Amino acid sequence: MHAIERWGIAAAVALCAALLAVGMLGWAWESLARYRATFAETARVRMGEFFFFVDVEQLWRAQVLLVGALALAGGWLGRSWSLAAVGAVLGVWLPRRAARMLRGRRLRRFDAQLPDALLALACALRAGASLPAALRQLVAEGEPPLAQEFALMLREQRLGTALDLSLANLGDRMPTEAASLVVAALRIAAETGGNLADTLERIAATVRARLHMEGRVRALTAQGRLQSRVVGVLPWLLIAALHSLEPETMGLLWTTREGWAVLSLVAVLDLLGLWMIARIVRIDL
Repeated sequence: MHAIERWGIAAAVALCAALLAVGMLGWAWESLARYRATFAETARVRMGEFFFFVDVEQLWRAQVLLVGALALAGGWLGRSWSLAAVGAVLGVWLPRRAARMLRGRRLRRFDAQLPDALLALACALRAGASLPAALRQLVAEGEPPLAQEFALMLREQRLGTALDLSLANLGDRMPTEAASLVVAALRIAAETGGNLADTLERIAATVRARLHMEGRVRALTAQGRLQSRVVGVLPWLLIAALHSLEPETMGLLWTTREGWAVLSLVAVLDLLGLWMIARIVRIDL
């Protein structure tokens, strides 16, 4: 009787464990499907912002390969499942970080192209050209990303979108202060009229002065930003060098709780130092 009871309890526990495993697998599969859908939509929007049209399925495969490669590299180098998980997290985070950096670079390049483009628009308007004709000439002679953004705005107008809405869409795609000034000036000129050429010339001078000031600030804070990169990378390079020199001693960092506590403390202090340096060198104009 006792043996039957034990076998029954064991069978019930096994059944519960199997049901729990099936439920966890189902939840993981649903989570993966939701993440894949979110990734596809985000990638489509981000790549569309860069006017870079690729198959989303190829991007998904590249993401999976990157996550797998970093997870295998972390697990092989550290001989630890925890490092494999860290590598997988990095594989998910790095493409997003790269997309943000590319977007920031595109916005800065757009602002750098604005003063000359505004002066060209003002000259065309003074020569008697209409605003759409001046914009078409700017698109034909301009360079990306400014030419791409204004070309998209003109394409929206040809499809029946009102000028006010197409300008608002331009401001949404380029959320910078310089672009906001240009969009506001064009919208006001379209509604009330007035001497748009003088307004564009004043905005061009303002944007040029602001870009000059931003360049000076970036030059003065370049040392601090370089220090932040050194502070962020140096501890981990030192750990890697010591691991190659003394693998048995440094192996305690990956295999013991005390070692993981030390690594966690190093990571927290490293992130805190990066955050403090970033706050110091970030100057709002």
